[in-house]
Amino acid sequence: MSAIQEQDFGKQKIKLSTWKKVLSYAKNNRKYIYISLGFGMITGILDLGSSLANMWAIDAFIVPQTYQNFGWFAFIFLMIQILFALCSFIFTRSSGQLEAHLAADIRKDGFKKLQTMSFSYFDKTTVGYLLTKLTSDVNRTIETISWCFIDLGWGIMAIIVGVIGMLFVNIQLAMYVLLALPFLVAISVFFQKKILQHHRMTRRLNSMIISYFNEGISGAKTTKTLVRESLNNQEFRVITKDMSHESLRAAIVSGLYMPIASLVMSVTVALMMIHGGYQVQNMSLSIGELSFFMNIGMMMFEPIRSFARIFADIQSSQAAAERVVSVLEAESDIQDTPEVIHCYGDVFNPRLENFEPIEGDIVFRDVSFAYDQGQKVLDHFNLSIEKGQTVALVGATGSGKSTIVNLICRFYEPTSGTILLDGKDIKERSQLWLHSHLGYVLQSPHLFSGSIKENIRYGKLDATDEEIIEVSKKIGCHDFIEKLDLGYDTLVGEGGSLLSTGQKQLISFARAMIADPSIFILDEATSSIDTDSEQKIQEASQSMFKNRTSLVIAHRLSTIKDASRILVIDHGQIIEDGTHHQLMQKKGYYYELYTHQFKEGQIEQSLEILS
Repeated sequence: MSAIQEQDFGKQKIKLSTWKKVLSYAKNNRKYIYISLGFGMITGILDLGSSLANMWAIDAFIVPQTYQNFGWFAFIFLMIQILFALCSFIFTRSSGQLEAHLAADIRKDGFKKLQTMSFSYFDKTTVGYLLTKLTSDVNRTIETISWCFIDLGWGIMAIIVGVIGMLFVNIQLAMYVLLALPFLVAISVFFQKKILQHHRMTRRLNSMIISYFNEGISGAKTTKTLVRESLNNQEFRVITKDMSHESLRAAIVSGLYMPIASLVMSVTVALMMIHGGYQVQNMSLSIGELSFFMNIGMMMFEPIRSFARIFADIQSSQAAAERVVSVLEAESDIQDTPEVIHCYGDVFNPRLENFEPIEGDIVFRDVSFAYDQGQKVLDHFNLSIEKGQTVALVGATGSGKSTIVNLICRFYEPTSGTILLDGKDIKERSQLWLHSHLGYVLQSPHLFSGSIKENIRYGKLDATDEEIIEVSKKIGCHDFIEKLDLGYDTLVGEGGSLLSTGQKQLISFARAMIADPSIFILDEATSSIDTDSEQKIQEASQSMFKNRTSLVIAHRLSTIKDASRILVIDHGQIIEDGTHHQLMQKKGYYYELYTHQFKEGQIEQSLEILS
């Protein structure tokens, strides 16, 4: 495995816009926020009420040693405790409901966003990073909103109520708390930067670990064949060691912050008690009032001590929130214009009634293209394909064959120049309109988890079982499907893992064919199929390609002899163009390539006969 790169959030400053974006999801769940904050504030007031009740009990019953009207006091105190328990329950339940709804909303939007992104986004972002952002990072962010911010609101209310109560009872003792607050603020600011920096790095390393797990599992076979087990293990140990060290640093900084904040508050309470003790001796303060300050001091100590934890959690979650927002605010490199969306709709709300048919005339007009501002793959490229033609693209790896096809499919946008489809710039029409008319079969097909029947039906969701069987017979996969225990209801496994590569390829052909596309594209689609299956597909392709534009990227030149045109591509330019017969007569690049493959095929056949 190579080092995995991702956008580094570790050096960014805290942005309120990050939390503003995440908190925007709370609009549809405002009632839970209002309930949580409202009842959280009520619990703060009830805390003050309990302390005032204790003060009254000491001065009215304990000091004078009388129990007159004690029953009414006990009843009032009991009601306060019952209300406190009820409000705490509602506060906790609402916060939990807010957490569940926010997590669901963000994940739905995150998944929806991924459906709109262009190929280039997935070229730059690994599966592991995306999984981390939309799972653990979302959990971390939502927990902060649902609990930390709510606890922060409760704590602030508790402090405000406590300060008002202390000022009402004794201004001198209350000043100790007010003087301690600036010290707590200064400590928080001092630790803020370091806590955030360490937690950002921890989240980034956590994503790398998940990505390594993902690549280690998906690439297990490659790892075995390349004997990379030891090297992969060493690389992973380095990452986990860095993660451990960074987590330890974050824990140390957070661990220092909490006891220092607690120490400041404890010293404040101690000074307040010493001063209050002198006032009791001087008869300027009652024992009940001193007890009130002890209670209220401890009551205020709890939210202030919690602020240390809350603040550390918010700092930690800032990195997770930034990563979540980076997905939610990602913009696709390819976007339809507002005018196109108005006419054709978008990918989630298509206006199918405006989807006109495709004839299949394709024109490249002075097109240039480069991946990530690198070396140009195409440079002032020109090509004209007439509707109904079957055009084969031949050339060395990296010559630009797949790039030409990807540009036609609008998986990428040209750096410059124009691509016309039926005489109209493809940018003037919807991506969904174009993709809904494509039949694309890849060299390495991907099957979705489910049955064979479901995978073929993905090409045409309203296809009947009879249509699925008919297209499977044409492609040549019906026989092997029928031999399976469950036939067309056989599960294919994740990515088609329960089938052979050739079987997956045949099913992907059936899936593309059942859609009856206007433009058919085969990207070295027969390279993983045996000779018999290839022959069946070639026979089916004759009817499949009829009256529709087809582009074939071919490795086996024997499969494209009947193509209308064969284009030989070299370094992004067409160096030969013609039919198989014409190019063989020229005795150029295609002739040499074909004769070389033909001789190799003869040698292989001879060896098979001898064996």
